[in-house]
Amino acid sequence: MNTTIKEVTSARAGDSYFQIKHRSGLNIYVYPKEGYRSAYAIIGAKYGSVNTCFSCDGGEKITVPDGIAHYLEHKLFESAEGDAFTRYAETGASANAYTSFEKTCYLFSCTDKFDESFEILLDFVQDPYFTAQTVAKEQGIIGQEIKMYDDSPDWRVMFNMLENMYHNHPVKIDIAGTVESIAEITAEKLYQCYNTFYNLNNMVLCVAGNVTVEQVLKTCDRMLHESEPHEVRSYFENEPYEIVEPYVEQSFPVSMPIFNFGFKEKADRLFNERELAQVEILLSALASPTSALYRELLDNNLINNTFSYELFEGPGYCSVIFGGESRAPKQAAETIKRYITAAKENGISDEDFEIAKKGVYGDVISSLNSVGSIANMIADYHFNGNELFTYIDAVAAAEKADVLNRLSQMLDVNNCTLSVVKSGDNA
Repeated sequence: MNTTIKEVTSARAGDSYFQIKHRSGLNIYVYPKEGYRSAYAIIGAKYGSVNTCFSCDGGEKITVPDGIAHYLEHKLFESAEGDAFTRYAETGASANAYTSFEKTCYLFSCTDKFDESFEILLDFVQDPYFTAQTVAKEQGIIGQEIKMYDDSPDWRVMFNMLENMYHNHPVKIDIAGTVESIAEITAEKLYQCYNTFYNLNNMVLCVAGNVTVEQVLKTCDRMLHESEPHEVRSYFENEPYEIVEPYVEQSFPVSMPIFNFGFKEKADRLFNERELAQVEILLSALASPTSALYRELLDNNLINNTFSYELFEGPGYCSVIFGGESRAPKQAAETIKRYITAAKENGISDEDFEIAKKGVYGDVISSLNSVGSIANMIADYHFNGNELFTYIDAVAAAEKADVLNRLSQMLDVNNCTLSVVKSGDNA
């Protein structure tokens, strides 16, 4: 296969980037930013914590332990010669990695020696090194990480909510798994998952900042191994539309109660750019700091500046989550439900719609000033089958009637769950 290059331009954003299908099978995006000193690169596999039951090329269904995607992320930095972080330290790059529900990503940022750091990135993600000894060594480290998350009120309030929302979907299971599940991980299972999901055709590379297409391709041509595409299928149990329970509470030594208030949505497929723009504008109109709901919650001392909202979606799951600190989480949740009900009945004013639309548009345009934001957004959109500039155009073209129609299909006040973490003193 030959390498193909396409320039993608946005007159609205006044910017462009290059979309490359490399001969190795890897999808590459290069977003040069003239006048910038820094560069940022991220490579990701479409493989996250929910992908625990899968098949490859129509073969047998394989089930692996919870937390194995996160475990693999940790182990991939190691090689027979040493640790990738040690190599990055020599180039001065700042490197990191993360595993989410639906993807695993490895990244670095730098202001010089980009080529050297880029070579490290492409080297270690293609060179797994797992042995029984190194896998066993990691179990204690990740076990401690799991216990640390168990002691995090922000982490627990979210997963308590997900457990109350989802009957069967593995999104309710901690990304790192459990101490018991990681004990079942072996080098052979890690290689099995790596060889299935870390195929370059199932991955994406995004580079933004002080770089050129020629510079990126020169290293890619030399470093990337050609790979044959595989058909990977993940399996999920049927998930009812209805939530499990409407309320869950856990005691924690926190100075103020923390809440997550989640609305379970239909998850037949992921939103496209147009639908995503409508949802983001809707949520901004309902709950951004300029909204009437936000002002009432704040005036009644039901929230503080930690209040946030998000669309939370992935393969087989979708919800809208409101959350933050609150002296009275149940009262805050009831206020949110009341505003949503009123908006469904009475609509949203033209002024509120325009403010929300301008806010969402301004946020995405301003994010183009950050090389990290650019690369992360393009990677996310790629895995979801969307495109950044198409999304920007969709926000600009959004109509109030479409946003109200979206509201009529979402935020069912009879299908939501409230998760609260508070200390005994907050009772």
